[in-house]
Amino acid sequence: MHIADLKDVRIHYRIDGDPNGAPVVFANSLGTDMRLWDPVLPLLPKGLRIIRYDKRGHGLSSAPTAPYSMGNLVRDAERLLDHLKVKDCVFVGLSVGGMIAQGLAVKRIDQIRGLVLSNTAAKIGTPKVWQDRIDAVRAGGIEALTDATMERWFSKSFHASTEMNLWRTMMVRQPVDGYLGCCAAISGTDFYTPTSGLRLPTLGIAGSEDGSTPPDLVRETIDLIPGSRFALIRKAGHLPCVERPEEYAELLDGFLSEIGHI
Repeated sequence: MHIADLKDVRIHYRIDGDPNGAPVVFANSLGTDMRLWDPVLPLLPKGLRIIRYDKRGHGLSSAPTAPYSMGNLVRDAERLLDHLKVKDCVFVGLSVGGMIAQGLAVKRIDQIRGLVLSNTAAKIGTPKVWQDRIDAVRAGGIEALTDATMERWFSKSFHASTEMNLWRTMMVRQPVDGYLGCCAAISGTDFYTPTSGLRLPTLGIAGSEDGSTPPDLVRETIDLIPGSRFALIRKAGHLPCVERPEEYAELLDGFLSEIGHI
């Protein structure tokens, strides 16, 4: 367990793989912690320095009082990578993690040489949708959203598995301030213009049964970046790294090889 004290927030992070290897950074979705990537990591090639972290308000990171801005989330990632002396990483972000990836690439291109934007978009939802979620959590806790969220997150076949309960429990156990804070950050973000100015290798990944960021929404964002590539994982929802880890790892491996990161 490692904690980076960034003054206004403490960020929990973990490093696996080769400490001298090419850095790959993973940022997880709203309502999950760094364990989101557990199914994929053993399938990745050797020789990588794999960095995961819990964004503010999630997992073992501290949870400042809500609301947060996307600027807060991007700055946390920026300062963590500076703390770890990371340059030229491939940044893999899923959902809000993908929004953080876009913002960081715009702000600190020296830190990022390639992007994997998974199940994300330049803009997700509307302020009203997010305010409704915030109001529901304030009234009934995160539990009030979990059943509807699981429907959006996972394919119908995955719902029949006992494993889904692990992810439901993970979501419910996130700090309320952290969940509300990140909802506010997503609500206030529209990256269409800044993301359209990016010029770096980018892979987009979508799940065919994703009810949170449908494939067309993901593709629309990926198409903003010239030369980017889009991949669809079938029979997977919002978290294809959980439902289809082998296919997910294969896409990452191919992208890392293609851009010369490994």
